[in-house]
Amino acid sequence: MASVLNTVPSLRLSNINNTNRVRTRQVFTRSPVSFTRRRLTIRATETDANEVKPEAPNKSPAAAGSSFNQLLGIKGAAEETNIWKIRLQLTKPVTWPPLVWGVVCGAAASGNFHWNVEDVAKSIVCMMMSGPFLTGYTQTLNDWYDREIDAINEPYRPIPSGAISENEACHYTNLVVAFRWPWLGWSIRRAGHDFPIIFYLALGGSLLSYIYSAPPLKLKQNGWIGNFALGASYISLPWWAGQALFGTLTPDIIVLTTLYSIAGLGIAIVNDFKSIEGDRELGLQSLPVAFGEETAKWICVGAIDITQISVAGYLLGAGKPYYALALLALIIPQVIFQFQYFLKDPVKYDVKYQASAQPFLVLGLLVTALATSH
Repeated sequence: MASVLNTVPSLRLSNINNTNRVRTRQVFTRSPVSFTRRRLTIRATETDANEVKPEAPNKSPAAAGSSFNQLLGIKGAAEETNIWKIRLQLTKPVTWPPLVWGVVCGAAASGNFHWNVEDVAKSIVCMMMSGPFLTGYTQTLNDWYDREIDAINEPYRPIPSGAISENEACHYTNLVVAFRWPWLGWSIRRAGHDFPIIFYLALGGSLLSYIYSAPPLKLKQNGWIGNFALGASYISLPWWAGQALFGTLTPDIIVLTTLYSIAGLGIAIVNDFKSIEGDRELGLQSLPVAFGEETAKWICVGAIDITQISVAGYLLGAGKPYYALALLALIIPQVIFQFQYFLKDPVKYDVKYQASAQPFLVLGLLVTALATSH
């Protein structure tokens, strides 16, 4: 059968290039060949379908996708009709933990956190404001303003896939903003500061979230400014909130965490590689678009590693050699995973790299916070 299938294309080409009627009649009158051509058509159709199949998950959530991925708001999500699950997906819960961890680092750096009911309650409220509410607001707002880009880069997201309408997404953004203010008021009262620093940090974070995604400023249009703003949102702001809630936010901590946000810039670049096509088409100057993939890879790892090495040097100069050595030890596995995954293929291995390397980076943040508290 395989030999017959292989000969049919040549027969068909012969019919096109040769006007010999005898050969044409043989092809179309003999029942075995006619049957084979029918089978060949079916097999070609199957092959075409197989070639198209890998693109299907990019157009909409796969029916056989993961419900867990859907709740986290990441690629590979199952198709969902429950509106509240879709709204949760909009807020990308997978992005909440870094901000929750930032609050932990700020509380640790204050030196005034105690394991009692009041302090635990205050920290949980601060984590909720930083993670689900502020980050959820940021992600929903970003999805709304990036709906055209996501239609190219991430068409499985709720808005471009049609799982939720644009108006519903806009209303949900306002709902998230409104819901966080009562929690914020409670935190301000419990912090006990004469100056309402928690309020201004929350207001500043909300403003930064808005101008990051929304025109006319739309910070994310510039790879350097946008990624640094994102890094500061994930490292500096939650740290400041946690430290201000339990103690005093000092100028040296503000400078140190702002510099640490350069590492956050590097982390943000990791996510730019999967969006190159849409960013280039719609004029966003992400670093992979502006400098090319190869150069952007080294900018990314350089920002992450050099920042942490510099912080380790700061700790050493401040008379904290053990903390400095601990931080350096945590940098080593990050470099290993960079060469093992990220530098090989930043698109293919982005999730695997971040899952492997990020735990060591956030542990380094905690090491730095504990060093500054003593």
